[in-house]
Amino acid sequence: MRKRLFKWHSLLAIWLMLPVLIVSLTGSVLVFKVEIDSALRPHHMVVTPDASSQRLSIDQLMSTITEKHPDYVLSGWELFDDKARSDTAYVIKKHSDTWFKIYIDQYSGQILSAPQTMEHYITDWLLELHYAFLLHFNGTVIGALVGLVMLFLGISGIILYRKFWQKIFTLRWAAAKRILFSDVHKLIGIITSPIFILISFTGVYWNVSIILHEVIEHGFEPEHPAISAPYHNADISFEQLRQHNGKLINSFEATYLAIPNEPGMHITFFGDVDTSNPFLSQYASAITYDKDSGELISSYDIREQGVLAKFDDSTRKLHFGYFAGIWSKIVWCVVGLAPVLLSVSGLVMYLMRKSPTKRRRAYQQAVQQ
Repeated sequence: MRKRLFKWHSLLAIWLMLPVLIVSLTGSVLVFKVEIDSALRPHHMVVTPDASSQRLSIDQLMSTITEKHPDYVLSGWELFDDKARSDTAYVIKKHSDTWFKIYIDQYSGQILSAPQTMEHYITDWLLELHYAFLLHFNGTVIGALVGLVMLFLGISGIILYRKFWQKIFTLRWAAAKRILFSDVHKLIGIITSPIFILISFTGVYWNVSIILHEVIEHGFEPEHPAISAPYHNADISFEQLRQHNGKLINSFEATYLAIPNEPGMHITFFGDVDTSNPFLSQYASAITYDKDSGELISSYDIREQGVLAKFDDSTRKLHFGYFAGIWSKIVWCVVGLAPVLLSVSGLVMYLMRKSPTKRRRAYQQAVQQ
């Protein structure tokens, strides 16, 4: 059984080395996506209002976007009120299903960027490469399969090298190269495997969730319905709804507004609430209003939900590692790079095991001739 497990561990690692490296390298970079975007594009990402500045009405901001870009329909809005990061408006080009995003200063109302596709900026392109290999829905399926392989590699590595714990920090420097590479491979794998397994599992969970959502909502249609006009009542005040949120859920602060962009979709504010649980995301709670009347449909306070609901939400922070500030992000970034070293050391060991066999075969062929 152990030999068969070792064989599959080795072969899968070799066969899928390239996609595993892509996922690992891009994931390590994306841990610091916001910081990278802010450094590369401060004119889009960073706002510097006065300390006394207040957010403008969401209705006013939305009106600014629609007046400036009449060929687009608003589909979502990411809200910030930290006096540092700009809002992001998500729009769909009319008569299409293609999403774009626009940065806007929520304190001055100044539009900071032109509409750009969801893969235009380098980190957005890396994000699409990370979870879908730039292949959209088909790539999401492939990403889920690659994640399952990474999960298998992490678990099988612990099983195969479980006794290595006894000498985890002992490297046989004077031994043959193959043995040294083997020790390095085991050391890196054992140390990083708990977090590596967690990252792999949450990645698979995310991709599978996206796949199920798409299949349930749209079947296997290659495209979503094209949009030509807003699906909500134009008389509804989103700002009034946002102000109303705090009366429904204590300490609720809206962080994302989902604007109806498909038939049957309603208005939903996702938001953050005060909680001692560091793993709950800033989108954990939600309040939904009717798209035609603006009447309340439902409210969802994550603090009142069960373990499964809280786990489902926590996968966001657990995957990207931002639950404990900069230090957890550094750890996640470093562990994300571990598969690179594991691939190199594993490939070297594989070639070293194969080379004596090849030499023997060549010798036997020479003798036979």
